[in-house]
Amino acid sequence: MPSAAVIGELPTRWFNLLNHLPERLPEPRDPEGATPSRIEVMKRIRLKSMLAHDQATEPWIDIPGGVLERYQEIGRPTPLMRARLLERYLDTPARIFVKREDLLPTGSFKLNSSIAQAYYAAQEGVPALVSETGAGQWGHAVAYACRLYDIKNVIFWADVSAKQKKDRGTLIRMLGGVVYPSPSAETEVGRLLRERGTIGSLGTAIGEAIEFAASNSEFRYISGSNHPHVLLHQSVIGLETKRQLEAIGEVPDKLIACVGGGSNLGGFFGAFLPEKMRRGDELHMIAAEADTAPRLTKGEWRYDHADPIGVTPLTKSYTLGRDFPLPETHVGGLRQHNGSPAVGLLRKHGIIEACAYAEKDIFETGRLFLRLEGILAAPESCHALRAVIDHAIEARRCQRKEVIVCCMSGSGMLDLGGYAAFC
Repeated sequence: MPSAAVIGELPTRWFNLLNHLPERLPEPRDPEGATPSRIEVMKRIRLKSMLAHDQATEPWIDIPGGVLERYQEIGRPTPLMRARLLERYLDTPARIFVKREDLLPTGSFKLNSSIAQAYYAAQEGVPALVSETGAGQWGHAVAYACRLYDIKNVIFWADVSAKQKKDRGTLIRMLGGVVYPSPSAETEVGRLLRERGTIGSLGTAIGEAIEFAASNSEFRYISGSNHPHVLLHQSVIGLETKRQLEAIGEVPDKLIACVGGGSNLGGFFGAFLPEKMRRGDELHMIAAEADTAPRLTKGEWRYDHADPIGVTPLTKSYTLGRDFPLPETHVGGLRQHNGSPAVGLLRKHGIIEACAYAEKDIFETGRLFLRLEGILAAPESCHALRAVIDHAIEARRCQRKEVIVCCMSGSGMLDLGGYAAFC
């Protein structure tokens, strides 16, 4: 068997994981006495097609031909790689496979949804989009996708990551995006957070992007994580992986992904949920998060806002609380106080497991993987790789010949500053 292969055709339908959740997704709520209604504002500023995707009950949604063409252009399906040198280094009987989303043009899985959302925006005649980004991967993907459809775009970027990843900011601007580090002076939300001395996060950027869309009628607000429509678009990751494993006669025992908002994890795990229901404990789904934002390992299952001011509706998931002091780290993609309600439900019912890792350990993992396999993973993806290593070592201890598959959600080529700080 080759060490890397693109096997099978590109999926032509998205998989709707909402039909495979253990209970109905909790409905968003308005905070008591909210004026205007947060829910109504979100309906007004979002794309009609994305609102429809969030409410879809069909098990499968056809991928438009225009989106399929773009997927093929960017290199889908992405390879499933056998990490043989890592296996040898660990002296493990486990077979390790890595889904290579880092090979897409912007270096991350985020294009799977940004292309879809930009396509639908163009179909609706929307001339401009605004969004938020944490580590910058989503902002980069939005700028890339908007250029395909001649759509203006504004990105509010968590200031911590914007300062750390200036090269990514350059790329976003070269693609035509307008970038505002968050909190910014462009919105009332940003100005208020600046007065408080708030360090920027994905949550601050969310609040600013929503206010910006509500105040500028030509813009519509789009998001790169948490929402059901994003997990729907990202299902191509899991669908491809499932086909690729079947083509080489491998059955996964453990699926591992990093978790921030939950979109790469939901997209990767989603297609395997029916199999999980059949196999039970024979198939493990493992979410790896940052110990500086340990929502799934230490958070509470309750309603909360996704932003620190309360601009968003209340959604139910695991949360650390919107006032949780998120420290300055180089793992911007996982640096948020709450996450996806769908992923939260899977955790609540024990369908997915969770573990958390320290920043120093994940950068050491990235360095090791580079030296062995020649691939530099994004800091976020290194959380998944760290979990892979831990489980491969456990397989060695138990002499268990299991199949471990992980999603490498992004490339680390624009994260060298973080690597330099720890390596």
